Amino acid sequence: MARQTVVGKVGTVSIGIRGGDLPGEVRVVVEGIAHYYLGYAATALPAGTEILVINNRGARQVDVEPWPSVPRTVTPEAS
Repeated sequence: MARQTVVGKVGTVSIGIRGGDLPGEVRVVVEGIAHYYLGYAATALPAGTEILVINNRGARQVDVEPWPSVPRTVTPEAS
């Protein structure tokens, strides 16, 4: 996989990121395949947080930031 392929992808924190120089683990799906990376963020992010990959450090390490999911809106059925 090309180094920059993962940049811009949305994923999920699978093992909490402690923040700063203390990574956690993130799961990112690329072309239908789940990949796991050491994830670094400026602040702590708990498991389950959706993230955006903003930089690829190489050696399966990425920088991420929280990325809020878009809430689903339920539209009422036409009567």
